[in-house]
Amino acid sequence: MSQERAALSSRRLARRVPVALFVAAAAFLVALPLSAQTVDEVIASSVRARGGMEKLKSVRTLRTTSKVLFGDVLVTAVQTNKRPDKVREEITFQGLNLVQSYDGSSGWMINPFGGRKDPQRMSEDDAKSLVVDADFDHPLVDYKEKGHKAELLGHDSVEGTDCYKVRLTLKNGDIFVYYLDVDSFLELKLETQMKIRGAIQENETYYGDYEQVDGIYYPFAVETARKGDSNRQKTTIEKVEINVPVEDSFFVMPAAKAAAAPSGGSR
Repeated sequence: MSQERAALSSRRLARRVPVALFVAAAAFLVALPLSAQTVDEVIASSVRARGGMEKLKSVRTLRTTSKVLFGDVLVTAVQTNKRPDKVREEITFQGLNLVQSYDGSSGWMINPFGGRKDPQRMSEDDAKSLVVDADFDHPLVDYKEKGHKAELLGHDSVEGTDCYKVRLTLKNGDIFVYYLDVDSFLELKLETQMKIRGAIQENETYYGDYEQVDGIYYPFAVETARKGDSNRQKTTIEKVEINVPVEDSFFVMPAAKAAAAPSGGSR
C-alpha cells in the first residue's frame, strides 16, 4: 500500500512540475518586454507621454514666460521658438533687456548688462546652447534624422525615482544623458557635456511640475546647475503659449543704429 501511495505521489508531482514550469515561463515572458526594451522604444514612449508625435508636430511656435531666480536676483524671462530651428530668449531686469537669438543659421545677442546696446554676433561656441534650445522638438525626437546617436544605458535613480537612462551623442560630439521616469516616461533630469572653447562644461537640469497645455505636457519647474553644484538656478514657468503669430524677422539680428551726429558741428 505504501508503494502504491508513493507511486501516486510521484505521478501527481509529475503532473504538477510542467504547470510550475509553465507559470515560471509565463512570468518570464511577461517581464521580458520590460527588460528587453530598445532605446527607440523608450524614446517612442517618451514622445507618446508628452502628447504624441502628431500633437508635437502640430505646434509651429511656442512662447514661454518665466520667473528665474539667480541667487537672490529674480528676473523675468521669455523664450520664443519657431519651427524648425529658431529661438529668441529675453531676460528683463531693472528696465534692461538682455536678448539672445538664433535665426536658424547663426546667433547674436544684445547685452546691456555688459555695456553694449548694439547687437553683436555670437561665436559658434557661445551659440551652442542656443542651437540646442532652437531644436523645436528637443534633440531626442527624430534623433537619427538629425545625425545623433542614442544608447540605452539601463536604469538609474533621480531623487528616489527609477528612470531609464538614455545617452544621446550629438553629431558635434556633445553628450546628453536623459533620465526618463519608468512609469510616466517624462523627462526628470538631463546631464549635458558640451565642449566650449576647448573645455568640457557639464551641467545638470531637473524637470518637474508637469502640466498639460493643449494636449502636450510641459515642465513648469526647472532647476539648473553645474554638475555637482547644489546651488541651482530655479525657473518657474508662468505661461505657455502655443502657435502665437511670430514673423521670421523677429529672430534676425537687427542692424546697428547709426551713431548720432555730434551737436554743435560745422554748418
